[in-house]
Parts: sequence; C-alpha cells; structure tokens
Amino acid sequence: MTRVRPTAGIPALLLSVLLLAVAPSCAREVRTPDVAPAVPQSAATPPGNAVASAHALATEAGLAVMREGGNAFDAAIATSAVLSVVEPISSGLGGGGFFLLHDAASGRDIFVDARETAPSSAHPDRYRTAEGGFDRDRAENGPWSAGIPGLPAAFVHIAERYGALPLSRSLAPAIRIAEDGFPVYARFARGYQSRRAVMERYPGTRAVFLADGRAPEEGDIFRQPDLARTLRLLAERGFDGFYGGETGAKLVAGVNAEGGEWTAADLSAYRVVERTPIRFRYHDWEVVTAPPPSSGGIAMAQMLQILGPYDLTALDDAARTHLVVESMRRAFRDRTFYLGDPDFVRIPQRTLTSREYAAGLRATINPEKATPSDLLSGVATPLEDEETTHFSIIDAAGNRAAVTQTVNLLFGSGLVASGTGVLLNNEMDDFALQPGVPNAFGVMGFDANAPAPGKRPLSSMTPTFLVSDDRVAVLGTPGGSRIITMVLLGILGYDAGLDAQAVAALPRYHHQWMPDAISAERDAFSADTAARLRALGHTVNLPGDRAAGGRGSSHVWGNLQTVEWNRATGALSGGSDPRNDVGEAKVEPAAR
Repeated sequence: MTRVRPTAGIPALLLSVLLLAVAPSCAREVRTPDVAPAVPQSAATPPGNAVASAHALATEAGLAVMREGGNAFDAAIATSAVLSVVEPISSGLGGGGFFLLHDAASGRDIFVDARETAPSSAHPDRYRTAEGGFDRDRAENGPWSAGIPGLPAAFVHIAERYGALPLSRSLAPAIRIAEDGFPVYARFARGYQSRRAVMERYPGTRAVFLADGRAPEEGDIFRQPDLARTLRLLAERGFDGFYGGETGAKLVAGVNAEGGEWTAADLSAYRVVERTPIRFRYHDWEVVTAPPPSSGGIAMAQMLQILGPYDLTALDDAARTHLVVESMRRAFRDRTFYLGDPDFVRIPQRTLTSREYAAGLRATINPEKATPSDLLSGVATPLEDEETTHFSIIDAAGNRAAVTQTVNLLFGSGLVASGTGVLLNNEMDDFALQPGVPNAFGVMGFDANAPAPGKRPLSSMTPTFLVSDDRVAVLGTPGGSRIITMVLLGILGYDAGLDAQAVAALPRYHHQWMPDAISAERDAFSADTAARLRALGHTVNLPGDRAAGGRGSSHVWGNLQTVEWNRATGALSGGSDPRNDVGEAKVEPAAR
C-alpha cells in the first residue's frame, strides 16, 4: 500500500474505519464523554504504604518520607529525586517525566506534565548536515539534543500543591546520597561503557564520571558533590534555585560552551502543565492513564477497546497474541500521524479513544491472517531497556502516584553542564526532526510532532492506574516505544487475575506498525506459538533467531514497577521487575 501523508482534519483512512462501525452521519468527529462513569469506592483505606521502584535506595527514600508524615506525593518527589541520583543511566534532574497522581480526599486524578520543552533555537534545519541529510549525531548527542528540563519544576509544583512536607525534607535523601555516594551496579557500569565515547567528549561529564581518573566500575562508590549542591539550591530556593541564579547560569553556559544555543529566558519560561488524564473502561476496570504529549494513553484506549469484546483467556497463545499484536499495529499507526503536543496541534482525541472508532478498527482485523503494515521495513525495533525509569506508590490514606521519568537514551545527551552535576537529556530526538525519518526507537512522525520553541516532544511514557470494585493497581515501565505495549500486557495480566509480582515478571512482545514485525523476549513464545504466528503471516523476531536475520531483540527488556491494593482482602503488595537486580518493591504497615 502507498502511505498517504495526512492533511488537515481527519483523513480518509480514519474516516473509513469509523464508517465501518457507525452511521453515515459520523463523518464529523464522534463525541464521547471525557470521563467514564465513576467506579464505586470502598470506604476502607490501605493497611500501609507501598513503593516499587527500580532501585532499593529510591524505594527506601519514598517509605522514609512517609514515615516522617509525608504522603504519596512527598514520597514521589523523594523517590524521583533519588532515582535521579542513582540512575543517571535512566533519568535525572536534566530530564523530565509524567506524574499521574490520585488524591484520595477529593477523589481527583491529576496528570502533571513535566516533559522537556524545545529551546527557542529549535528548528528542523538545525539537524541537517551540510549535504542536507539528517544529522543523527546532533539529534542524539551533546547540546543540540537536549531540551529544557522539567523534572525540577515538577518537584516544586507537587510539593507546593499536593505535598504535606516542605520540599527540603523530600529532597534530603537525594542530597545525602549524592554527597555520600552509592555503589555502582552492573547496569550502570555496562551502560557507561556503551556511551563513554560520547560522554568523554565533554569536560563537565569527564569531571563527574572520571573523577577518580577512570571509568566507573561495579562496586565503586560514586559521589556527585556538584549534583548535591544543585539539589540543595533547588530545596532552598524552589523554582529559581534551578531555573535561575547560579544553577541556571551554569546550565546555559555549559550548553553554549559546547556549541548549543540556550538562553536564560528558555529556562525561566519553563512551566509544568496539569492535564486531564485519559479515562476509559476495560471489562471491570476503570483505566486512568497518560494524555498527550504522551502517546501511551490514546494507544492504550485504542488497544484495550479493540480487545474488549474478545475472550482472550479462552484463546490459545497464538490466537491471543495475534489479536493483541493486531491491536498494537493499529494503535501505533495512528500514533505516527496524529499525535504531538496538544498545546501546539489539534489531536482528534475523542475520536481516537472512542468505542466506535475501536469497533471500526476491530472490524478490519482478520482472525486468521496478519494485516500487512503500510510499509515493510528491514530495520529491527531498537532496544531500550535501561533508559527511562518508573515507580509506583500507594500510601495508607489511599493516595497514589504512578511516575515515569527519563533522559531518553542511555545517559541522555552525554553532556553534564560544568559545575552543576546535571546530566542533560537528549529528548530532541523524540521530535520528528525530519518527517518520516525514524528516531532512535524506530518510530516515525510528521508535522504534528515537529519541533518548535517551547513545544514538548511526543512520548511513550504511560503511567497508569487500574481501579475496580475490589482492586487498585499502579503500574508503568521504561522501554521507549515498548513502554506502551508492556503496560498493555501488564493490564491484561491484572485482568487475568495475576498478582503484582507476576505482572512485573510477565514475558513481553511488541509490534509498532513499522517495522512490520513482532519483537519478543527470549522466552515470550514457545516454538509452536512462534511457528503458528508465522503461519498467520507475522514476521517474528526472536533473540538469536536466524529467521530474524540476526536482528532479533535482546533476551529481556523493560523494568516494570507496580503496586496493588486488594480492597476485598485488605492486602497491599508490590511487584518489582525481576529483570532488574537493584529494584525493590516494599510494603510497610501504617504508623499507629
């Protein structure tokens, strides 16, 4: 098939799918309620506090803050800040994230968008080579790859509006760990080696990561005194302690010294945005998840509403996987063309998340044959299992937080602004810097996700709540474009009755429309299931599989962290991905 570049309004393909499901008058955008009917709430509260994160020090920080009288929102700041110290491979003050919060007292769900923004110098022409081609190095490495960080502003915003403790107390564990240091773990050391050629270009980065004259090795104590000072200024002075004053000046100087173009106004203009979460029903669950500029919530609504009428538990592995993959294919196709920063582009969100549209997509699925994607590509889906991080929290009052944060690729841009300890993100690559050219995760975009000053790049981060009469779950994961499909499989696992740890351990597979292939972990499919999927017309890329031409994915990916409160039994539990050897899910009884 020939791909047609979308024009203004809803293009013919989207309309044709709608026409399969609804009356001819639906050529206009379908209107459905923004908010699903409320799920009846139990009067009971959880028996304690639960935190699941990718590092035990971060889990402990969240619990410690709640022991001191903080709530889940204070714990979210503490956990996030410690992850920013101990997981520079995945996230940090120089990056951004999404905070999905539930306030138990009001019953309100809040989505805090702390996604990075493009600086005023941003323009697609900045990412072209002298010959007119795409400059991949500039997009992924160094000063031009970095957007204006959002995570510090989120800490200030959440502490002021939702926390029970001053910001200084919530940041105290991170400050202490940055000063005293922590043991380097294998994933950290391995990730540094994979990015050291880029990171060692920059004197600010060398001063932090080569402080002892050599690269960090497993077991070393890694100290970050400059980062501790930056955190302390943030704790003392709030927003101006990072986006202005000493730190702001050093950030601008550090970027510009390496050839970038940031201004003080770029930093001072940054603001977090509170958005309305996406909310829909799947079986007995109310699903509350991330709106744009995350692509995850819309994709999740599409996939689960496509799958809703099927009895997946009654199907064999191949038939079930086929249907799930076909839902993934369709959601990612729409992601490519329609999604971007809602403050800059019109997104047909009500249509894309409506049951009618999902029914139309479902009608295009052949249960006996794979649907070819618009374009076949031989490029394997790039792996991302160590960039980005997620944590989940429930407190004894019933407040909850699902937070996914990132610096994008391993160690972000590789650039530390001298004197700050802040490792900057490389989120500019998440824009469609050149229309139709895949980014580092193999996903494409067009005008809706083109860069512009102050604009937020499209993201796959999908922090999510699941709420039923009997159970409440909080979940999310890193994984680049695979975040969306991993959260989907986690939701399907909870729906099938699995507990939190079993959900965190589920095998994973993925399809993102282009390339037209299923990628999977080593043990995701039996040989028979893989053979049957291929017989249905799917390309299945497995690790080490010669049928994948050597392009099979790594044997594992992701780092899912989840907590669950079973309101029927009163039990509170957590699940930390067994693929990560330093993560921890921990539950503590409520203080009396």
